[in-house]
Parts: sequence; structure tokens; C-alpha cells
Amino acid sequence: MLLERLDVLSVAGDCGPETHIEEMTSNSRTVVKGGLFIAVKGYETDGHRYIAEAVGKGARIVVCEKVPEAVHKDTCYVEVRDSRLAMAQIAKCFYHDVSDRLNIIGVTGTNGKTTTARLMAAMMNDCGIRTGYIGTGLALAGEEAFPLGKTTPEAEELHRFFAMMAERGCTAVVMEASSHALALQRTYGIRFTGGIFTNLTQDHLDFHHTMENYAGAKQTLMEAVDPEGFVVVNADDPWAAYMAQKRGGSRLYCCTVGNKEFDCPQGTEISAEVTGAELQWTTVNIRLGDHVYEGVFRLPGLFNVMNLLEVFASGLAMGLPPERVIRSLSGVPLVEGRMEIIRDEAGDYSAVVDYAHTPDALEKVIGTLQELKPDDAELIVLFGCGGNRDRDKRPKMGVIASKGADRIIITSDNPRDEKPEDIIDDIIRGISAPAFLRFGDRAEAIHCGVNLLKKGDILLVAGKGHESYQESAGVRRHFSDKETTKSALSARAALA
Repeated sequence: MLLERLDVLSVAGDCGPETHIEEMTSNSRTVVKGGLFIAVKGYETDGHRYIAEAVGKGARIVVCEKVPEAVHKDTCYVEVRDSRLAMAQIAKCFYHDVSDRLNIIGVTGTNGKTTTARLMAAMMNDCGIRTGYIGTGLALAGEEAFPLGKTTPEAEELHRFFAMMAERGCTAVVMEASSHALALQRTYGIRFTGGIFTNLTQDHLDFHHTMENYAGAKQTLMEAVDPEGFVVVNADDPWAAYMAQKRGGSRLYCCTVGNKEFDCPQGTEISAEVTGAELQWTTVNIRLGDHVYEGVFRLPGLFNVMNLLEVFASGLAMGLPPERVIRSLSGVPLVEGRMEIIRDEAGDYSAVVDYAHTPDALEKVIGTLQELKPDDAELIVLFGCGGNRDRDKRPKMGVIASKGADRIIITSDNPRDEKPEDIIDDIIRGISAPAFLRFGDRAEAIHCGVNLLKKGDILLVAGKGHESYQESAGVRRHFSDKETTKSALSARAALA
């Protein structure tokens, strides 16, 4: 039955009556006797090189794009055109199509995916809908958290989490759908109950090459939404109409913050107006038709208001009363590493840790903090850029920092296989500020930034957010912006 769903090109070896498959995997190191191994061509290695190893460990079935010349007589080799597509098809079947029995809401976009998805899951749980979460850094199934290496896991892991969540009583799952996952068909075969589009700005062009390809990958989620499901779009984003055009008949909700000229001719319009804001909270009026709902939320910035608005719209689409959704969202705490405020014990010195690692995200965070800080205070902006990623955005982020920061500190992020100093040099090409500081060591940079603080100033530590590691030369070592900033603030307060 597992193989009936595949577009099989050829078979070799012992492919008699299908036996019970103990496990499926695309990692030769985790193959078990009687299991199924899928050989996938990756970016760093090709799974076809490990077929013999998988067979030696007892793989009963091997799914591949090219059958090896030497085949084992007790193994069934199945040739397919696309191993990644086959993996998604097999995973769905192996876990008994459990995804079809769950309400799965996908969240896609360049920025805001994690905040929106975590808010959505928290709101639904608070409203009595037991909901799992899959996204940046972790999966949440019931009361248990599982670390993740990818924002959207490979198909085999994705469906395993669906099964686990269903076993623990979840009837819904909110998941982030990254452009890589959508392009590589990790989500193939999932019938989404809802799709949320946050925004689209430059990122991952090292993979997608053009913004059109990048947008096309994101739009794949909207095409996968069930015709009776719902689609929520950020109507303030230039790509919103493109994302909504292939919603497959699903109900459409258009969200705007302060844009009075937008329209949503084929859907429901929902708008928000900020009526009060400080660093730790925002008061918002949400308009739905003739009704206005007021809420006080623990999230600063217009970009977070849009995240809230999209969750509000999704709650309505799920049939929840608007008052109940707002009450739930009003109590939701900040997501770790997203506009997370850190202060010393006396509250004299302030820092904000945020995951902003794209030009658009950095610009929005800087703009928000400039609006919320005291007029006589300074905003110190500390950031870097990751190695082995889109180099074109590095000087652009330097330009943005020059325009919005009072002081700039350029440092290392995750250099990966590049030299930190080379990445910093790329950023500096966009710097027009008369003076800035540069540090190859991120911890030194954070301590310097904290020591520059005066009362009322804000230090923005941008780029890594929730991450608890720094990756360099193929090695990940423990590093946390939050921990380092807390330590530096404590030392600063002691010196003061």
C-alpha cells in the first residue's frame, strides 16, 4: 500500500508481496531491520551514496531515483522520478493519513511566521481547541516540547509529529511553512484548513535566486488550502493579491493596519488602528464591518499588530467569537527572541533581543524602537549577517542601520563557512554613518553595547533572537543573545 501511491519507474530485487515496514527514514544512520530507506539528493550529500549502508543495516525497501548496479537479493529497490515527492507520499501513508483528520493551519512569509504561529496556537489552546505547533526551533505536542533543526521538518518527521499530536488529543496544528519546505515538497499532500500570509521581502535568494521564485514557493501553501478552508493575507503587502489569487475557493480575509484605501472585493476586510503604545504593550482598535473591538496586547510595533490581526482573522475563520479571541490574545506573552525586553534588576538599562535578520525586519524593529524610546535617549543597534546566505542583503542592512540607529555596532552572526571579518566588510559597504564599531566576537560586541547605555537608551541586539548557538566552520557552540545580554546588563548595573 505504501508504494501504490508512487509514480514508479522501475523495480529491482525482491519486490514480492509487501511486508510490514518497521520504520521509514532518509537517514542511513537510523535505518532499522525491515525498514524503508529513501535516498534523497541533498545540498551537502546525496543519499544514493548510502544505499549500500542502508541495505547492510537491513533495509527491506529502498526508494531512489537511480537503482544501483549491484542489488541485494532480499531487498526491493523502487525507482521514482523524485525522491522528495515520494518521501512526502510515503510518510503520509505510513502514518495512516493522520494529517487528513487534523485542522492544519499553515503560516508562511518572510517575517512574522513564528510570532503569528505561536500566537495562533496559544489562542486556540486557550479557546479550548487542543492545538500542536511546529515551527522555528521546536515542536509543541501537548505539554512536551521537541527541538527542531529546521523551521519546517522533512516530510517523515512532519507526519510523525502529526501522529504524535493526534495521539495526545490535538485536533489542530499550527505550523510554519518555510519557502524551502514548500519548494522541496515537504508539505506535499497536506490538506491545509487555513493558510496565513504575513509578508514577502528579500531573503533566501541564495536558494530561490529571484523574488518571483521565492513568491511562487510561498504561494504553494495557498494552493494547498482546502476549498472549504480559509486564507488570511496581509493586505498591506504588495504580494498580497498574488498570494490570494490561487486560494482555491477558500474564504478570504484581508488584514490592514492603518491603510484606509485598501479593499478586499472577494473577501472580508479587517482593519486595526493603534490608539496607544509603549515598549511593553499596545492598545489596538480592531474593526470588523460596523463593529469595533478594543484590545491591549503585550506586543510592541505595527508589525506585531499585523501579526495579531491575522490571528484574529484566523480565529473568526475557525468559528470563534471575536470577543473570545481578543481576550485570549490579550493574555498571550511575548514569543522568546521576538522583541524580547531585557532589563537589569533596577530597570535602569534596557535591551531588546529580536530575530530580525532581513532588511525589512531590521527596518521595522528600528522604526518601532525609535518611536517608543524617550526623545532624549539613543537607540544603539547591534547586528550581523549569516554566512553562506544571501550576500546581497548585507549592505542593504548597513544602509537601514545608518538611517535609523543613533549608534551602530557591526558584529558576527552565524558565519558558518565564511570569515566573520569578510561578512562585516560586506555590511560596512552600506554604512554611511560617520562612526560605528565592529567586533568579530559577538559577546564582546554585546558587552560593548551595554556599556554604552545611558538611562533611557535602548540597545537592540538583532539577528539571532531565540537561537542558543553560534555556527562557525561547521561547528555549533552554545551562544545565547539573551543570556549574554542579561549577563552584560548585570555587570553594567554593578559598575554603575
